[in-house]
Amino acid sequence: MNILFILNDPPYGTERCYNALRLAHTLARQQPEAAITVFLMADAVVGARTGQKTPAGYYNMELMLKRVLANGALLLCGTCMDARGITDDDVIDGASRSTMDALAQATLAADRVLVF
Repeated sequence: MNILFILNDPPYGTERCYNALRLAHTLARQQPEAAITVFLMADAVVGARTGQKTPAGYYNMELMLKRVLANGALLLCGTCMDARGITDDDVIDGASRSTMDALAQATLAADRVLVF
């Protein structure tokens, strides 16, 4: 099964990205054969920045995205990155700059699409 998560919200300030990644992790654990792709767009691309420091006991989006990369794919909207001054060197290893064409292809290939 191919599962696509599309995240739009900023990584902190709301819990939408946090909850989306919690679900992605749970699905990966319960269905190890599932292909999980996370596509970050709009303010969600900030969540892929490397070197995040969060208070003790608070979730860390960078670490959560690295868990996705262990068994899945992480795509970042290149236009959204550019609008926020984020370069390829600013993001975690394994994250890939992507396009709307790639998102369209991932959507068509997915059995399930979840938007947060």
